[in-house]
Amino acid sequence: MARNAKPKADARERGDSWRALKHYNYRILFPANALSNIGTWAQRIAQDWLVLELTDNNAIILGIVTALQFLPSLLLSLWGGLLADRFDKRKLMYLTNIGGGLSSALLGILVITGVVEIWHVFALAFIVGVFSAIDAPIRIAFNSELVAKEDLPNAVSLNSANFNVGRLIGPAASGFLIAAFGTGPSFLINSLTYVAIIVALTRMRVGELNRTQKPDRGASLGEAFAYVLKNRNIAIVMLTVFFATTFGLNYQIFMAVMATTEFGKGPAEFGALGSILAIGSLTGAIMAARLEHLRRPSVIALGAIGFGLALTTIAFAPTYGMFALGLPFGGAIALLTLVSANSYVQTSTKPALRGRVMGIYLLIFMGGTPLGSPLIGFMADLIGIRYTIFACGLLVVTGALVSLMLLRSAKLDKAGGVEPSSDTSAINVVAR
Repeated sequence: MARNAKPKADARERGDSWRALKHYNYRILFPANALSNIGTWAQRIAQDWLVLELTDNNAIILGIVTALQFLPSLLLSLWGGLLADRFDKRKLMYLTNIGGGLSSALLGILVITGVVEIWHVFALAFIVGVFSAIDAPIRIAFNSELVAKEDLPNAVSLNSANFNVGRLIGPAASGFLIAAFGTGPSFLINSLTYVAIIVALTRMRVGELNRTQKPDRGASLGEAFAYVLKNRNIAIVMLTVFFATTFGLNYQIFMAVMATTEFGKGPAEFGALGSILAIGSLTGAIMAARLEHLRRPSVIALGAIGFGLALTTIAFAPTYGMFALGLPFGGAIALLTLVSANSYVQTSTKPALRGRVMGIYLLIFMGGTPLGSPLIGFMADLIGIRYTIFACGLLVVTGALVSLMLLRSAKLDKAGGVEPSSDTSAINVVAR
Protein backbone atom coordinates (compact mmCIF):
# COMPACT_ATOMS: atom_id res chain seq x y z
CA MET A 1 0.00 0.00 0.00
CA ALA A 2 2.91 2.30 0.72
CA ARG A 3 4.12 1.81 -2.82
CA ASN A 4 0.74 2.83 -4.24
CA ALA A 5 0.47 5.91 -2.03
CA LYS A 6 3.77 7.42 -3.13
CA PRO A 7 2.85 8.18 -6.79
CA LYS A 8 -0.29 10.03 -5.68
CA ALA A 9 1.70 12.16 -3.28
CA ASP A 10 4.30 12.85 -5.94
CA ALA A 11 1.56 13.86 -8.38
CA ARG A 12 0.22 16.39 -5.92
CA GLU A 13 3.68 17.70 -5.12
CA ARG A 14 4.50 18.30 -8.77
CA GLY A 15 1.09 19.99 -9.29
CA ASP A 16 -0.43 17.56 -11.81
CA SER A 17 -2.70 20.00 -13.62
CA TRP A 18 -5.32 17.49 -14.76
CA ARG A 19 -5.75 14.92 -12.00
CA ALA A 20 -9.34 15.95 -11.09
CA LEU A 21 -10.43 14.73 -14.54
CA LYS A 22 -9.84 11.11 -13.51
CA HIS A 23 -13.26 11.26 -11.82
CA TYR A 24 -15.98 10.26 -14.32
CA ASN A 25 -18.75 12.57 -13.09
CA TYR A 26 -16.41 15.55 -12.95
CA ARG A 27 -15.20 14.70 -16.44
CA ILE A 28 -18.80 14.62 -17.74
CA LEU A 29 -19.69 18.00 -16.27
CA PHE A 30 -16.44 19.76 -17.24
CA PRO A 31 -17.10 20.22 -21.01
CA ALA A 32 -20.73 21.17 -20.32
CA ASN A 33 -19.48 23.86 -17.98
CA ALA A 34 -17.08 25.03 -20.69
CA LEU A 35 -19.98 25.60 -23.10
CA SER A 36 -22.02 27.23 -20.36
CA ASN A 37 -19.18 29.60 -19.48
CA ILE A 38 -18.74 30.63 -23.11
CA GLY A 39 -22.47 31.35 -23.32
CA THR A 40 -22.47 33.28 -20.06
CA TRP A 41 -19.67 35.58 -21.20
CA ALA A 42 -21.23 36.01 -24.62
CA GLN A 43 -24.45 37.16 -22.95
CA ARG A 44 -22.66 39.53 -20.61
CA ILE A 45 -21.01 41.32 -23.52
CA ALA A 46 -24.28 41.41 -25.46
CA GLN A 47 -26.22 42.69 -22.47
CA ASP A 48 -23.74 45.50 -21.81
CA TRP A 49 -23.75 46.51 -25.46
CA LEU A 50 -27.54 46.35 -25.64
CA VAL A 51 -27.81 48.70 -22.66
CA LEU A 52 -25.37 51.14 -24.24
CA GLU A 53 -27.36 51.03 -27.51
CA LEU A 54 -30.69 51.62 -25.76
CA THR A 55 -29.41 54.45 -23.55
CA ASP A 56 -26.94 56.34 -25.76
CA ASN A 57 -23.86 55.10 -23.83
CA ASN A 58 -25.20 55.92 -20.37
CA ALA A 59 -22.70 54.56 -17.80
CA ILE A 60 -25.09 55.07 -14.87
CA ILE A 61 -27.79 52.87 -16.40
CA LEU A 62 -25.17 50.26 -17.30
CA GLY A 63 -24.12 50.20 -13.65
CA ILE A 64 -27.76 49.82 -12.58
CA VAL A 65 -28.31 46.86 -14.92
CA THR A 66 -25.16 45.20 -13.61
CA ALA A 67 -26.36 45.82 -10.07
CA LEU A 68 -29.76 44.30 -10.81
CA GLN A 69 -28.14 41.16 -12.19
CA PHE A 70 -26.01 40.73 -9.09
CA LEU A 71 -28.50 42.00 -6.50
CA PRO A 72 -29.97 38.48 -6.11
CA SER A 73 -26.53 37.32 -4.99
CA LEU A 74 -26.87 39.73 -2.10
CA LEU A 75 -30.35 38.44 -1.31
CA LEU A 76 -30.24 34.74 -2.16
CA SER A 77 -26.71 33.30 -1.99
CA LEU A 78 -27.19 32.39 1.66
CA TRP A 79 -30.43 30.58 0.89
CA GLY A 80 -28.82 28.78 -2.02
CA GLY A 81 -26.16 27.51 0.37
CA LEU A 82 -28.85 26.43 2.81
CA LEU A 83 -30.65 24.52 0.05
CA ALA A 84 -27.36 22.85 -0.88
CA ASP A 85 -27.02 21.42 2.62
CA ARG A 86 -30.69 20.45 2.92
CA PHE A 87 -31.68 18.86 -0.42
CA ASP A 88 -30.43 16.81 -3.36
CA LYS A 89 -28.06 19.16 -5.19
CA ARG A 90 -28.33 17.44 -8.55
CA LYS A 91 -32.13 17.85 -8.64
CA LEU A 92 -31.87 21.48 -7.57
CA MET A 93 -29.47 22.16 -10.45
CA TYR A 94 -32.06 20.91 -12.94
CA LEU A 95 -34.43 23.64 -11.75
CA THR A 96 -31.89 26.48 -11.73
CA ASN A 97 -30.59 25.67 -15.21
CA ILE A 98 -34.08 25.39 -16.72
CA GLY A 99 -34.98 28.79 -15.23
CA GLY A 100 -31.78 30.47 -16.39
CA GLY A 101 -32.08 29.05 -19.90
CA LEU A 102 -35.67 30.20 -20.37
CA SER A 103 -34.84 33.71 -19.12
CA SER A 104 -31.95 34.09 -21.57
CA ALA A 105 -34.08 32.78 -24.45
CA LEU A 106 -36.84 35.30 -23.70
CA LEU A 107 -34.44 38.24 -23.80
CA GLY A 108 -33.00 37.00 -27.09
CA ILE A 109 -36.47 36.72 -28.62
CA LEU A 110 -37.35 40.26 -27.49
CA VAL A 111 -34.20 41.62 -29.12
CA ILE A 112 -34.57 39.71 -32.41
CA THR A 113 -38.22 40.72 -32.78
CA GLY A 114 -37.26 44.36 -32.24
CA VAL A 115 -39.56 45.02 -29.29
CA VAL A 116 -36.96 45.09 -26.51
CA GLU A 117 -37.00 48.08 -24.15
CA ILE A 118 -34.65 48.98 -21.33
CA TRP A 119 -37.14 47.81 -18.68
CA HIS A 120 -37.09 44.36 -20.28
CA VAL A 121 -33.33 44.28 -19.75
CA PHE A 122 -33.77 45.42 -16.14
CA ALA A 123 -36.33 42.70 -15.39
CA LEU A 124 -34.61 39.80 -17.17
CA ALA A 125 -31.15 40.70 -15.85
CA PHE A 126 -32.65 40.45 -12.37
CA ILE A 127 -34.39 37.13 -13.13
CA VAL A 128 -31.23 35.58 -14.57
CA GLY A 129 -29.44 36.84 -11.48
CA VAL A 130 -31.98 35.08 -9.24
CA PHE A 131 -31.33 31.68 -10.81
CA SER A 132 -27.57 32.28 -10.84
CA ALA A 133 -27.52 33.32 -7.18
CA ILE A 134 -29.36 30.19 -6.08
CA ASP A 135 -27.38 27.96 -8.43
CA ALA A 136 -23.86 29.08 -7.48
CA PRO A 137 -23.55 27.67 -3.93
CA ILE A 138 -25.51 24.57 -4.93
CA ARG A 139 -23.14 24.01 -7.85
CA ILE A 140 -20.09 24.47 -5.64
CA ALA A 141 -21.37 22.01 -3.05
CA PHE A 142 -22.46 19.55 -5.75
CA ASN A 143 -19.05 19.61 -7.37
CA SER A 144 -17.64 18.51 -4.03
CA GLU A 145 -19.36 15.20 -4.69
CA LEU A 146 -17.49 14.76 -7.97
CA VAL A 147 -13.89 14.68 -6.66
CA ALA A 148 -11.95 13.19 -3.76
CA LYS A 149 -10.53 15.48 -1.09
CA GLU A 150 -6.95 15.22 -2.34
CA ASP A 151 -8.01 16.60 -5.73
CA LEU A 152 -9.74 19.73 -4.40
CA PRO A 153 -7.00 22.29 -5.14
CA ASN A 154 -6.60 20.96 -8.67
CA ALA A 155 -10.38 20.90 -9.25
CA VAL A 156 -10.72 24.50 -8.11
CA SER A 157 -7.97 25.59 -10.49
CA LEU A 158 -9.38 23.56 -13.40
CA ASN A 159 -12.80 25.10 -12.93
CA SER A 160 -11.29 28.57 -12.84
CA ALA A 161 -9.35 27.79 -16.02
CA ASN A 162 -12.60 26.49 -17.54
CA PHE A 163 -14.39 29.68 -16.60
CA ASN A 164 -11.67 31.81 -18.13
CA VAL A 165 -11.54 29.81 -21.35
CA GLY A 166 -15.19 30.87 -21.60
CA ARG A 167 -14.12 34.44 -20.91
CA LEU A 168 -11.46 34.10 -23.61
CA ILE A 169 -13.84 32.80 -26.30
CA GLY A 170 -17.21 34.25 -25.31
CA PRO A 171 -16.56 38.01 -25.45
CA ALA A 172 -14.75 37.92 -28.79
CA ALA A 173 -17.36 35.64 -30.36
CA SER A 174 -20.14 37.84 -29.00
CA GLY A 175 -18.44 40.99 -30.26
CA PHE A 176 -18.31 39.65 -33.81
CA LEU A 177 -21.88 38.33 -33.58
CA ILE A 178 -23.07 41.77 -32.44
CA ALA A 179 -21.24 43.47 -35.28
CA ALA A 180 -22.77 41.07 -37.83
CA PHE A 181 -26.25 40.28 -36.48
CA GLY A 182 -26.92 42.45 -33.41
CA THR A 183 -27.12 41.34 -29.79
CA GLY A 184 -30.00 38.84 -30.08
CA PRO A 185 -28.06 35.70 -31.15
CA SER A 186 -25.73 35.89 -28.14
CA PHE A 187 -28.69 35.56 -25.76
CA LEU A 188 -30.15 32.63 -27.69
CA ILE A 189 -26.80 30.83 -27.83
CA ASN A 190 -26.42 31.21 -24.08
CA SER A 191 -29.89 29.73 -23.52
CA LEU A 192 -28.81 26.61 -25.43
CA THR A 193 -25.73 26.13 -23.26
CA TYR A 194 -27.99 25.52 -20.26
CA VAL A 195 -29.21 22.44 -22.11
CA ALA A 196 -25.64 21.09 -22.09
CA ILE A 197 -25.59 21.24 -18.28
CA ILE A 198 -28.94 19.45 -18.04
CA VAL A 199 -27.73 16.68 -20.39
CA ALA A 200 -24.53 16.27 -18.35
CA LEU A 201 -26.52 15.96 -15.12
CA THR A 202 -28.67 13.27 -16.74
CA ARG A 203 -25.64 11.25 -17.88
CA MET A 204 -23.95 11.13 -14.47
CA ARG A 205 -23.40 7.90 -12.57
CA VAL A 206 -25.35 8.67 -9.44
CA GLY A 207 -23.85 5.70 -7.61
CA GLU A 208 -20.36 7.18 -8.00
CA LEU A 209 -21.22 10.52 -6.41
CA ASN A 210 -19.08 11.12 -3.35
CA ARG A 211 -21.97 11.69 -0.94
CA THR A 212 -20.36 11.39 2.47
CA GLN A 213 -22.69 13.93 4.08
CA LYS A 214 -26.43 13.34 3.93
CA PRO A 215 -28.73 16.37 3.42
CA ASP A 216 -29.63 17.92 6.78
CA ARG A 217 -33.19 19.26 6.83
CA GLY A 218 -32.42 21.00 10.12
CA ALA A 219 -29.40 22.94 8.82
CA SER A 220 -29.41 26.64 9.81
CA LEU A 221 -27.67 29.76 8.56
CA GLY A 222 -26.81 30.87 12.09
CA GLU A 223 -24.57 27.85 12.51
CA ALA A 224 -22.57 28.80 9.42
CA PHE A 225 -22.15 32.44 10.50
CA ALA A 226 -20.96 31.31 13.92
CA TYR A 227 -18.43 29.01 12.25
CA VAL A 228 -17.02 31.80 10.08
CA LEU A 229 -16.76 34.23 12.99
CA LYS A 230 -15.03 31.58 15.10
CA ASN A 231 -12.50 30.91 12.32
CA ARG A 232 -11.01 34.38 12.04
CA ASN A 233 -8.63 33.44 9.25
CA ILE A 234 -11.62 32.55 7.05
CA ALA A 235 -13.32 35.82 8.00
CA ILE A 236 -10.20 37.84 7.09
CA VAL A 237 -9.88 36.10 3.72
CA MET A 238 -13.53 36.99 3.06
CA LEU A 239 -12.76 40.62 3.96
CA THR A 240 -9.96 40.67 1.38
CA VAL A 241 -12.28 39.16 -1.22
CA PHE A 242 -14.97 41.76 -0.48
CA PHE A 243 -12.70 44.69 -1.35
CA ALA A 244 -11.14 42.94 -4.35
CA THR A 245 -14.45 41.99 -5.95
CA THR A 246 -16.67 44.94 -4.98
CA PHE A 247 -14.27 47.62 -6.21
CA GLY A 248 -11.75 45.80 -8.38
CA LEU A 249 -13.58 43.08 -10.24
CA ASN A 250 -15.69 45.43 -12.35
CA TYR A 251 -13.81 44.97 -15.60
CA GLN A 252 -17.01 44.76 -17.66
CA ILE A 253 -17.96 48.31 -16.70
CA PHE A 254 -14.36 49.56 -16.92
CA MET A 255 -13.86 48.08 -20.39
CA ALA A 256 -17.26 49.10 -21.74
CA VAL A 257 -16.88 52.75 -20.80
CA MET A 258 -13.19 52.97 -21.70
CA ALA A 259 -13.82 51.39 -25.12
CA THR A 260 -16.70 53.70 -26.00
CA THR A 261 -16.10 57.05 -24.31
CA GLU A 262 -12.29 57.16 -24.07
CA PHE A 263 -11.24 55.34 -27.23
CA GLY A 264 -14.35 55.57 -29.46
CA LYS A 265 -14.36 51.85 -30.34
CA GLY A 266 -17.15 49.55 -31.51
CA PRO A 267 -18.52 46.18 -30.33
CA ALA A 268 -15.77 44.05 -31.90
CA GLU A 269 -13.03 46.00 -30.09
CA PHE A 270 -15.06 45.92 -26.87
CA GLY A 271 -15.47 42.14 -27.12
CA ALA A 272 -11.77 41.77 -27.88
CA LEU A 273 -10.91 43.46 -24.58
CA GLY A 274 -12.80 40.74 -22.73
CA SER A 275 -10.82 38.04 -24.51
CA ILE A 276 -7.53 39.84 -23.90
CA LEU A 277 -8.37 40.09 -20.21
CA ALA A 278 -9.16 36.37 -20.21
CA ILE A 279 -5.64 35.56 -21.43
CA GLY A 280 -4.33 36.88 -18.13
CA SER A 281 -7.12 35.32 -16.10
CA LEU A 282 -6.53 31.91 -17.69
CA THR A 283 -2.81 32.25 -17.03
CA GLY A 284 -3.55 33.01 -13.39
CA ALA A 285 -5.80 29.97 -13.08
CA ILE A 286 -3.15 27.70 -14.62
CA MET A 287 -0.50 29.13 -12.31
CA ALA A 288 -2.79 28.48 -9.34
CA ALA A 289 -2.82 24.78 -10.20
CA ARG A 290 0.96 24.73 -9.80
CA LEU A 291 1.14 26.88 -6.65
CA GLU A 292 -1.22 25.08 -4.29
CA HIS A 293 1.25 25.39 -1.39
CA LEU A 294 0.92 29.20 -1.43
CA ARG A 295 -2.79 29.27 -0.59
CA ARG A 296 -2.51 31.12 2.71
CA PRO A 297 -4.31 34.24 3.99
CA SER A 298 -1.24 36.48 3.89
CA VAL A 299 -0.41 35.47 0.29
CA ILE A 300 -4.03 36.11 -0.68
CA ALA A 301 -3.83 39.61 0.82
CA LEU A 302 -0.54 40.31 -0.98
CA GLY A 303 -2.12 39.16 -4.24
CA ALA A 304 -5.00 41.60 -3.70
CA ILE A 305 -2.49 44.42 -3.22
CA GLY A 306 -0.90 43.52 -6.55
CA PHE A 307 -4.32 43.47 -8.19
CA GLY A 308 -5.18 46.92 -6.86
CA LEU A 309 -1.87 48.34 -8.07
CA ALA A 310 -2.48 46.85 -11.52
CA LEU A 311 -5.79 48.72 -11.70
CA THR A 312 -4.18 52.04 -10.79
CA THR A 313 -1.66 51.46 -13.59
CA ILE A 314 -4.13 50.81 -16.42
CA ALA A 315 -6.38 53.68 -15.34
CA PHE A 316 -4.29 56.19 -17.28
CA ALA A 317 -3.31 54.09 -20.30
CA PRO A 318 -3.01 56.65 -23.12
CA THR A 319 -4.23 54.45 -25.98
CA TYR A 320 -6.55 51.51 -26.62
CA GLY A 321 -3.53 49.30 -27.30
CA MET A 322 -1.80 50.21 -24.04
CA PHE A 323 -5.03 49.67 -22.10
CA ALA A 324 -5.46 46.25 -23.72
CA LEU A 325 -1.83 45.37 -23.01
CA GLY A 326 -2.28 46.05 -19.29
CA LEU A 327 -5.44 43.97 -18.87
CA PRO A 328 -3.84 40.48 -18.79
CA PHE A 329 -1.52 41.41 -15.93
CA GLY A 330 -4.37 42.50 -13.68
CA GLY A 331 -6.43 39.51 -14.77
CA ALA A 332 -3.67 37.04 -13.91
CA ILE A 333 -3.07 38.51 -10.46
CA ALA A 334 -6.80 38.71 -9.72
CA LEU A 335 -7.47 35.08 -10.67
CA LEU A 336 -4.45 33.71 -8.85
CA THR A 337 -5.62 35.57 -5.74
CA LEU A 338 -9.29 34.61 -5.97
CA VAL A 339 -8.64 30.95 -6.81
CA SER A 340 -6.43 30.79 -3.72
CA ALA A 341 -9.13 32.44 -1.59
CA ASN A 342 -11.84 30.14 -2.92
CA SER A 343 -9.76 27.02 -2.32
CA TYR A 344 -8.69 28.20 1.14
CA VAL A 345 -12.25 28.74 2.34
CA GLN A 346 -13.42 25.40 0.95
CA THR A 347 -10.59 23.36 2.47
CA SER A 348 -10.94 25.12 5.83
CA THR A 349 -14.65 24.33 6.19
CA LYS A 350 -16.30 21.20 7.57
CA PRO A 351 -18.31 19.24 4.96
CA ALA A 352 -21.58 19.52 6.87
CA LEU A 353 -21.32 23.33 6.73
CA ARG A 354 -19.71 23.74 3.34
CA GLY A 355 -22.79 24.71 1.33
CA ARG A 356 -23.79 27.41 3.79
CA VAL A 357 -20.26 28.75 4.32
CA MET A 358 -19.79 28.97 0.55
CA GLY A 359 -23.13 30.76 0.42
CA ILE A 360 -21.63 33.36 2.76
CA TYR A 361 -18.49 33.47 0.61
CA LEU A 362 -20.51 34.02 -2.56
CA LEU A 363 -22.60 36.67 -0.80
CA ILE A 364 -19.36 38.54 -0.19
CA PHE A 365 -17.82 37.66 -3.56
CA MET A 366 -20.78 38.77 -5.68
CA GLY A 367 -23.05 40.56 -3.25
CA GLY A 368 -20.90 43.67 -3.20
CA THR A 369 -21.50 44.23 -6.90
CA PRO A 370 -25.01 45.71 -6.43
CA LEU A 371 -23.41 48.24 -4.10
CA GLY A 372 -20.28 48.91 -6.13
CA SER A 373 -21.60 48.92 -9.70
CA PRO A 374 -24.04 51.87 -9.42
CA LEU A 375 -21.41 53.79 -7.48
CA ILE A 376 -18.81 53.09 -10.16
CA GLY A 377 -21.24 54.11 -12.89
CA PHE A 378 -22.08 57.32 -11.03
CA MET A 379 -18.42 58.15 -10.40
CA ALA A 380 -17.51 57.44 -14.02
CA ASP A 381 -20.15 59.93 -15.12
CA LEU A 382 -19.09 62.47 -12.49
CA ILE A 383 -15.27 62.41 -12.54
CA GLY A 384 -14.51 60.22 -15.56
CA ILE A 385 -13.76 56.54 -15.93
CA ARG A 386 -10.01 56.93 -15.53
CA TYR A 387 -10.15 58.48 -12.06
CA THR A 388 -12.84 55.98 -11.11
CA ILE A 389 -10.63 52.99 -11.99
CA PHE A 390 -7.73 54.58 -10.11
CA ALA A 391 -9.87 55.10 -6.99
CA CYS A 392 -11.13 51.51 -7.16
CA GLY A 393 -7.56 50.23 -7.29
CA LEU A 394 -6.66 52.24 -4.18
CA LEU A 395 -9.68 50.82 -2.32
CA VAL A 396 -8.59 47.26 -3.16
CA VAL A 397 -5.09 47.98 -1.86
CA THR A 398 -6.48 49.55 1.32
CA GLY A 399 -8.71 46.58 2.09
CA ALA A 400 -5.86 44.12 1.55
CA LEU A 401 -3.53 46.12 3.81
CA VAL A 402 -6.16 46.05 6.57
CA SER A 403 -6.40 42.27 6.18
CA LEU A 404 -2.64 41.90 6.43
CA MET A 405 -2.55 43.95 9.62
CA LEU A 406 -5.34 41.87 11.15
CA LEU A 407 -3.54 38.64 10.26
CA ARG A 408 -0.27 39.79 11.75
CA SER A 409 -1.82 41.18 14.91
CA ALA A 410 -3.70 37.92 15.51
CA LYS A 411 -0.84 35.75 14.17
CA LEU A 412 -3.20 33.95 11.80
CA ASP A 413 -1.69 32.66 8.59
CA LYS A 414 -2.13 28.91 8.32
CA ALA A 415 -2.77 26.94 5.17
CA GLY A 416 -6.25 25.65 4.38
CA GLY A 417 -7.52 22.32 5.67
CA VAL A 418 -10.00 21.31 8.33
CA GLU A 419 -8.86 19.39 11.33
CA PRO A 420 -7.84 15.77 10.65
CA SER A 421 -10.75 14.41 12.66
CA SER A 422 -13.24 16.08 10.32
CA ASP A 423 -14.71 14.32 7.31
CA THR A 424 -13.11 16.10 4.36
CA SER A 425 -13.93 13.72 1.54
CA ALA A 426 -16.70 15.89 0.06
CA ILE A 427 -14.80 18.91 -1.19
CA ASN A 428 -16.07 21.72 -3.33
CA VAL A 429 -15.02 23.17 -6.61
CA VAL A 430 -16.22 26.25 -8.44
CA ALA A 431 -17.76 25.71 -11.85
CA ARG A 432 -19.48 28.85 -12.91
